[in-house]
Amino acid sequence: MNKQQTANKRVTTGILLLNLGGPERLEDVEPFLYNLFSDRRIIRLGPFFLQKFIARRIARKRAAQSRANYAKIGGGSPILAITKKQAQALTRALADHGNYMALPCMRYWPPFADESVDRLLAAGADRLIALPLYPHYSMATSGSSLIDLERAIHKRTKPPSLTIIRSW
Repeated sequence: MNKQQTANKRVTTGILLLNLGGPERLEDVEPFLYNLFSDRRIIRLGPFFLQKFIARRIARKRAAQSRANYAKIGGGSPILAITKKQAQALTRALADHGNYMALPCMRYWPPFADESVDRLLAAGADRLIALPLYPHYSMATSGSSLIDLERAIHKRTKPPSLTIIRSW
């Protein structure tokens, strides 16, 4: 299949590579940490109604040290760039087997589930496959990402079908 045929092909199956996400720039560190600590599947910080308040305090307290650590590795997390490369490689590998498009779907920093699902639906996907990239299943990792993805899918008036790859 040549590049023009590939470019004109309507995507029928979208593959969402689920991952944690990470701050892309040093100024993203505190809001990233807030998103992370706001998730009760990661850590329960007191009663439900205090979760976001406590998460904000922890994010503020840990931001400086986390920024210093991210500065040592170039100023941001490499996770999105790596996951984008994986998505592109998977899309290419599946090109001769159907109309697939793989995209990153991050839990705590963009692109979030809503954005990734929107992009796949806009490309024509009517079927989605969730592929968690976490090394093992845990409610704090794969579980939280899958719940967030299912929420993003089912809030649509015409949700696409979803297949979840639970282990590989």
